[in-house]
Amino acid sequence: MKEILYTLIFTAVLLGAVYAYAIYATKQGLTEDENQNYIPDSWEKNFKWLFSGRVIIMFVLGLAIGYLIATVDL
Repeated sequence: MKEILYTLIFTAVLLGAVYAYAIYATKQGLTEDENQNYIPDSWEKNFKWLFSGRVIIMFVLGLAIGYLIATVDL
């Protein structure tokens, strides 16, 4: 169970870093963002599902991490 917890924490941190870099890249002008939604247009074409479901993905990861922290003996 600990391995699943560690994997979920790593996944949450990794996705958080991807979201943060997308915002950083558009604010600094490193990538184009025509509709000003802080998602680079090149990423939006290929990974629209990842950014459109950002809130749900992070919510589910948070619930799973919270549940595992409550049930697993650390």
